[in-house]
Amino acid sequence: MTLRNLKQEILLMGKQAKEASHLMLETSLTLRNKALALIAQELKKKRALIIGENRKDLKIAQNKGLSSAFLDRLRLDNRDLQKMAEMVREVKRLPDPLGKPLWEIKRPNGLLIKRVSVPIGVIAIVYESRPDVTVQAATLCLKSGNSVLLKGGREAHFSNLILTHILQRAIKRCGLPEYGIQIVKSTERRAVKYILSLSNCIDLIIPRGGESLIKMVSSNSRIPVIKHYKGVCHTYVDKKASLEKAVSITYNSKIQRPGTCNSTETLLVHRKVAPSFLPEIINKLKSARCEIRGCQKTLKIYPGIKKAKMEDWSTEYLDKILSVKVVDSLKEAIEHINLYGTHHSDSIITKDKKRGEEFLKRVDSAAVYLNSSTRFTDGNEFGLGAEIGISTDKIHARGPMGLESLTSYKYIIYGNGQIRK
Repeated sequence: MTLRNLKQEILLMGKQAKEASHLMLETSLTLRNKALALIAQELKKKRALIIGENRKDLKIAQNKGLSSAFLDRLRLDNRDLQKMAEMVREVKRLPDPLGKPLWEIKRPNGLLIKRVSVPIGVIAIVYESRPDVTVQAATLCLKSGNSVLLKGGREAHFSNLILTHILQRAIKRCGLPEYGIQIVKSTERRAVKYILSLSNCIDLIIPRGGESLIKMVSSNSRIPVIKHYKGVCHTYVDKKASLEKAVSITYNSKIQRPGTCNSTETLLVHRKVAPSFLPEIINKLKSARCEIRGCQKTLKIYPGIKKAKMEDWSTEYLDKILSVKVVDSLKEAIEHINLYGTHHSDSIITKDKKRGEEFLKRVDSAAVYLNSSTRFTDGNEFGLGAEIGISTDKIHARGPMGLESLTSYKYIIYGNGQIRK
């Protein structure tokens, strides 16, 4: 496709999405829920077709020699599709996020002023190798009355196209605007830049992917962006930790699904428990083929592992690699996290409630945990039904973004002839 044709196609999609967003304002919760129920049914019914298209993407990715963590994010199987359908049903069960009274005041002049929740309008999602994002994003936008423009990565091209086709057919059958869900079919990178220029059509951009993608979107967009650059998450094992819990939580935080943004990338251990804790956890992690990169104090306790470099403390590995640092105090742990972390998810393991509360208060992250795995930072795990992303911003939305994060508000004022003097 020529540059001019691609630009015109994306402009048309933006205009259609804007028109669809106006029509979505008139839709009822009953109609939107009907579409969600049909989507869940169709995902189950079309499993073989979806897996077949996903295998095309996997084959291309394998031939390119992409990492096992990358393939894990890309792969869809029967279990994944079953979870995907249940996620859609969970979103359907959630209360309507629209028209909620948020604030109300009766003024001395008789004006009744109400603040109520409304859709944002048109949301563009730019994402990489996870086809499940296609369904999560479209489902949440549908429930919250927004239209959505999807731009997935080329590695999930076939998977994204079949999933979007199923979604589009479902909403059309239910009488919803057919352009309420659209996907840019072009795999050309310049397509993203055209999307980012459509400030007259698109109200919000949400990028999901690696740091380079998010930085590119943020620096080029003429439209507001909600983002997280990366997830450098920490688990801190305090001097008063239950070491049994610490082993279990640390292992889960790193190994359960290392290719996700909420997996722990740096383990901090208080010097008083390091000699007894580190050999046990490192042996367990190494048995799972996890590479350990330790500070000088860690190397003295467990020789033979890689020495951590300065850049390791700020690296999001998204793989079976963990950096380990021994710290002298809770204060040092907190300072390390606030300096090298990305304000995503961080956890403390301790039996001391006061020390735990200090950590929860002073660590400046979207999600902070006491005696729990960082892997729970997820919209579904938080009871949001699904998530459209995890924001490390502080304005409008922070942490897992569910339905509420996809709404804005407007003021409705009831008068009886009042004029301002």
